[in-house]
Amino acid sequence: MEKADFIIIGCGLSGAVAARYLADKGNKIVVLEKRNHIGGNMYDYIDEHGFLVQKYGPHIFHTKSKYLFEFMCRFEQWNEFKLIYGAQLNNTYFTTPFNFNSIDKIYDTNIADELKANILKFFPNKSSASIIEVMTHSDPLISNYGKFLFDNDYSLYTAKQWGIAPEEVDVSVLERVPVRFSYNDIHFDDAYQVMPVHSFTKFFENLLNHSNIQVHLGVNALQHINIDLNSKTLLIDNSVYTKPVIYTGPIDELFNCIYGSLPYRSLKFEWKFTQQDSFQNAPIVAYPQADKFTRITEYKKLPIQQGNGSSYVVEYPVPYIKDSHTEPFYPILTQESQRLYLKYKALALQISNLICFGRLADFKYYNMDEALKRTIEVCSTLYL
Repeated sequence: MEKADFIIIGCGLSGAVAARYLADKGNKIVVLEKRNHIGGNMYDYIDEHGFLVQKYGPHIFHTKSKYLFEFMCRFEQWNEFKLIYGAQLNNTYFTTPFNFNSIDKIYDTNIADELKANILKFFPNKSSASIIEVMTHSDPLISNYGKFLFDNDYSLYTAKQWGIAPEEVDVSVLERVPVRFSYNDIHFDDAYQVMPVHSFTKFFENLLNHSNIQVHLGVNALQHINIDLNSKTLLIDNSVYTKPVIYTGPIDELFNCIYGSLPYRSLKFEWKFTQQDSFQNAPIVAYPQADKFTRITEYKKLPIQQGNGSSYVVEYPVPYIKDSHTEPFYPILTQESQRLYLKYKALALQISNLICFGRLADFKYYNMDEALKRTIEVCSTLYL
């Protein structure tokens, strides 16, 4: 590590992209990854039934930004993939975001037609709105529709996913999935929606394939790195280290949780195989009314794969507990947790050679393209 120009902690999308960006500028990079594989939560592999599956839940790369898509194209080939995402409510299958097809399933024809007409009247030139806008609308028919969706889907799913009451969750989380004002069943609206021709792991292998990059797996960097807040220095194995260190892990754990632990949500995966060639209507289906689990991903359909039977996984949100076998997947965004994050961010800014970003270090719910954009923006500002 003495010869490295940058040490990067974490080999997920943020860390790996930073490694390649800086290596392309002529810097020597050492990447330290706690897990035994590259790719972070995007890691995928062929299971014992011959299907490509994603170990940590479903990922589809989607973005409105051409330059972000072009960056991804440097390291893998991609096929267009328009995701259909379902939800099972009251024994009825819906596509999400909820749309005019949903209205036709929920209401009798006369009420459905009136509701759709009211939506087009009160939301002119809008293709969608947040569930908050719909359920608080002044028109009673529209607000009742919003409340139905909230009571039967959003509130139940949110309570299971985050482990807290829906009213405690930051409104930005509830606004991530809109209510759509059309018959469009495609889950995302982005111009670029793709899956890798080979795999996400192949993308990471190509991304990290550079003579200036060394990756060390199975290394818990926090067992070697300490922050001395009195001298405002970063130490590696008790020696002051002055070169830049990029950190993409949980920011509270970098400071030994001195202000208390930030809340993250983890996941437990229950892997299954069926002799059926098709298990459910869509690659991903949410089950807000089911007991404990939130969704099922059928990987034979993500992307479409040939083979007998089908591999799928049932997803259970669970609390993240530091130093356990759980992983911190999602920051739980509340007013209190974001105030706590700002205290840790202020500490990080005091260490001149420490650079923090990524979903866990920024304590922010990023999609892949948002994490990619954030990484490129940070790296482009570094003095090389």
